[in-house]
This record gives sequence, C-alpha cells and structure tokens, in this order.
Amino acid sequence: MSYTISDFKTAGETLRVNDLRQALYDAGAILMDKVLVNLHGKEHQMRRKVEAKILRPNFYRWYETEVFKKTLDETITPYLKEGKADLVDLSYRILLNLTADFSGIDRPNKSVAETERILSMLRTFGKAATLGQAKGDKDAISNEINDSIEAFNVEFYKPSKQKRLEYLNRFKLGEISERDVPKDVLTELLKNQGKLGLSDDIILKETAFYLLAGAFTSIHTLTHAMHELFERVKDPTQENRLMNEPIYLQRCIHESMRLHPSSPTAMRRPTCPYQTNDGKTLNNSDTLVINLMEANRDVSVFGLDAKEHNPERNLPSGVPPYGLSFGKGMHACIGVNLAAGIIPKKDTDPLTHQYGIITLTAKKLLEYGAVPNKNKPGVVDRSTVRNNWSSYPILF
Repeated sequence: MSYTISDFKTAGETLRVNDLRQALYDAGAILMDKVLVNLHGKEHQMRRKVEAKILRPNFYRWYETEVFKKTLDETITPYLKEGKADLVDLSYRILLNLTADFSGIDRPNKSVAETERILSMLRTFGKAATLGQAKGDKDAISNEINDSIEAFNVEFYKPSKQKRLEYLNRFKLGEISERDVPKDVLTELLKNQGKLGLSDDIILKETAFYLLAGAFTSIHTLTHAMHELFERVKDPTQENRLMNEPIYLQRCIHESMRLHPSSPTAMRRPTCPYQTNDGKTLNNSDTLVINLMEANRDVSVFGLDAKEHNPERNLPSGVPPYGLSFGKGMHACIGVNLAAGIIPKKDTDPLTHQYGIITLTAKKLLEYGAVPNKNKPGVVDRSTVRNNWSSYPILF
C-alpha cells in the first residue's frame, strides 16, 4: 500500500520519525545501495558522523571565500566570450570542481576532454537517483549506470584512492603532518574503513554518490532559481534590488528552493508497524510518500499565494524559507549550508554573511547580464516525472 502525506506539519513530523527508513532510492540500488542516504539506524549514524568531519561550517566558509569565486570565474569566462551558454550544462561545469573537491576525486588534467568524460559519468549516475521515477526501459538504464560505475572506478576512483592511501601511510610514518593529508570524504572513509566495516565497492559507490549529490541536485536548483529571477528582473525595481542587495537575492533563491525541491517527493518504509494520523497502520511492505512539492505550498503555512514566488512572505516561527526541500531528521541534507548558505537574521552583516553557492552563482550570472535566449526557450526534461529542465539556453 502507498500512503501519501501532503500537508507541511505532518510531512515535517514524518521526516523526523526514526522508525521510518529511506525508500526513495530503492530502484536505484545499483549505485545507491549502502550509500549514506540509504542507510538506517546505527550504521547511518556512524557513517554520517565520519563524513560530517569534512562538511563542517568552516569548510563551507573557506570554500566560498577562498576557492569557489575563482573557480566560478574560470568556468564562466569561456562562455562570456561566446556570449551564450546552456544553463543546465554550465551548472554541471561550475559545480563539478566543488563536488570533486569534497568527495575526494582528483582531476589531474582538468582538460576539456577530462571534464567531458566525468560530466558524462555524472549525468549517468544521476539516472540512478531518479530511476524510480524514470520512464522507458529501466533495465537498459541500469546497464548504462553499471558501465559508468566501472569506467569511473578505473579512470578516477582507483587513482584517487591510491594517492590518498599514500598520504595516509606517510602520515602514519611521520613523514608529513595531519594538515598535509587531503581533507575529503574519500580520505575519511579510507581512514575509517575497518571501523565502519566498508568494502571497497561501498567506498567506490559512496564517493560516486557524493560526486553526484553535490552537483546533480544543485544543478536543477540553480536552473529553477535563475528562471524565477529572470521573471523577477522584468520589473526594474526588482532588478536593482537583486543586483545591489545580496541578502534579498538569497531570499529569492530560498523561495525558489521552496517552490522547486530537487526531489518533489520523499519516500519512507516502516521498520515496525506505523500508525498514521488518520488511524491507518502501515507495515514494512508499505510505502509512505511525503509530497514535498505540495507540503512546501501548504497555504496554511505559506499563505494564499503559496504557489507564487514571493521572497517577502511572512513565515511562522521555525519554518525555514526553503520549506522541507532539504529534508528533516536523520536524512536532512548534509550539505544544506553549502548549497543554501545560512538563513539571514535581521542584524546579519551582508559583508560577512555566508550566502551559499547557489546565491553566489546566481549573483555572478546576473552581473554578467545573463538573460534567457528568446529564440531558444528552455526545455523541460520529459524522461522523468521530476520537475527539471533538460536545457535552458541563455545569452550574456
């Protein structure tokens, strides 16, 4: 039996229930089995604790201020010379270095060919995350995913793993200090492989998952956000605020995140009999569907204009401006601050505030005069029931 929850309050409460396990990615087990997002209970707690050593607030701040701005300019510059880009493709390229950095996958050449190769793998890995909602021949899609995993293993994972094992061995021998050891998810997993009981296949897939999760969800989040901003800048007063008030721009991004969660639903399965609010009992063969898209548009929480993009709406205490798009409870997104930044307060200093990579990228695109290409309108991705763009041509 499938049971759906659509109101914001019950959805948030349900996501926090520890007796409900993740079920959204069951169909994509070829890549997603035994990765963090699919674990439950103590195993999940132990793995997340290890990986959270990397994804801390100081990492986010360092990455925003020291690394990301430079990478952003380097990635966008070639497109400025052409005067055009496909926003979906550009987003992949912008976010690739970020995901490689914290997942632990080296890109020794950073050549065009190497970039194209790993982007091709990322796009295929993304099909595992959405396999449950995919249309068409799922066996053929699974075979394509498996081939990409094998290629990723040989071309990127094994060399990156070997390099990190060498660093860890040199640290053990006292040849280097701890600060010289790479700080990424792969290194932490290798350091804790015995403690966590991880096979090399699990570490391979976990690393591939982080490479995917860091880029794949943010790509679609950025494209949706830019679409909403393009609509907003048609008003000259709005254009001025977006260009000169970065905290207001971040609020617009958060509002887009609310309207367009990277996954329109979350899914859970009970690990023991579970009683719903209306008296139904669900067992481990039943599926609990949390409709995040509907919950994020609940008029009792977000007002009568809940389906509209309104960054200045008044929210009840405790309700984040991006709604439930980053989840709640044990499976809340571990990288929410990296993508969305810190929610600003009334006395937040715009000069020291952490905005998140989506806001920083949107700001840069607006500064470079990005506008939709009226002769080539965006194309919605029809290969999945998820609400994504497959193409979004822009001009500079």
